[in-house]
Amino acid sequence: MTKKKKAYTFRKFTNDIHLWMGIGSGIILFLVCLSGTFLTFEEELKALTVKEFKVENTAKQKKSFETLFTNLSQEGSINRVTVPDDNSKPLEFNIKTSPKERRGSTFYVDPYSGNYEKAQKSYLDGFFMTMFKMHRWLLLDTKIGRPIVGVATIIFLFLAISGVILWFPKKWKWKAFKPGFKIKFSANWKRINHDLHNTLGFYACIFLVIMCLTGLCWSFVWYKDAGSAVLGAKVFGNRGGGQTINSQVTNENEQIPVENILSIANDIFDYEGKTTITLPKTATDTYSITKRKVSGWSPVTSDKLIIDVDGTVLKEEWFNDKPLNVQIASLIKPIHTGQIFGTFSKIIYFIACLIATSLPITGTIIWLNKLKKKRKRKLKK
Repeated sequence: MTKKKKAYTFRKFTNDIHLWMGIGSGIILFLVCLSGTFLTFEEELKALTVKEFKVENTAKQKKSFETLFTNLSQEGSINRVTVPDDNSKPLEFNIKTSPKERRGSTFYVDPYSGNYEKAQKSYLDGFFMTMFKMHRWLLLDTKIGRPIVGVATIIFLFLAISGVILWFPKKWKWKAFKPGFKIKFSANWKRINHDLHNTLGFYACIFLVIMCLTGLCWSFVWYKDAGSAVLGAKVFGNRGGGQTINSQVTNENEQIPVENILSIANDIFDYEGKTTITLPKTATDTYSITKRKVSGWSPVTSDKLIIDVDGTVLKEEWFNDKPLNVQIASLIKPIHTGQIFGTFSKIIYFIACLIATSLPITGTIIWLNKLKKKRKRKLKK
């Protein structure tokens, strides 16, 4: 009697798609996920390698911004100043030290003594820049690497979804579900490897899907535009927003000190937070202020003000008052990187990225073990 061929089921189809997509993109996904794992705590790791600038004597009276501006003007053109939420922390000045410098350099300033120091470079800067380039375009030319990473991300999205489908047992009973929630360390190494792939992949899945859906915004313009259309708000729309409202003041005598501008901002945003003041560069510019409540539900959300040089509030924008779709569109980057809820979400993302890095390895081992089984069966026949 001839054996009946097993029907090619949806589960078998899903398994084949999962297998061959994983094999085809495994190396790329490993590199992208590995670099993403390192980048999760980039700022924290770099901070450990540089000497902290300390504020010496908080008992003294703070120097005026005008005095500090005068002292720092020799370093270049001052773009903005960031006032911390803690008096024991230094002010941060962003200064364009040369015409060629695009983003400016950070200078730490003691507001009591006036002493300042240019932010030190970490010896990890080069390493993390390499990780960034690997994560975004595999160290290739951006025109080549970016779409490759984008396609690999789409594949990873399908792998995550198909992986969840395969995680569900054929029989929907608790006894069948139970093994999928834990790793059986008492079993042989093949079973442990299978559980590492199956169970850890299941737990990390939701975070990996979020990373994929948001990460594609950097790979494809059409995807970013489609996301903007779906959300009804422009993704990355807050980039380069700057000062768009012109000053109405023509008399220089009506201009008030920066201290007063800061006081007005603190009166409106009456909470402890980190305040950044972007200075007017021309006679028609205004002050642009953003304030972040570091201890709030999300340390990356900010409220914004546009204030004229005479102290007139021209625009007031509270993050929590924005429609949900606008909030989501403006938070795509921190949602992708795990910064959205501070250290808590970063830890979760770090673990999820670490799991994602292991999946191509454990998946390949599962495939090789199955190949060995098939060869043994053929030899027996």
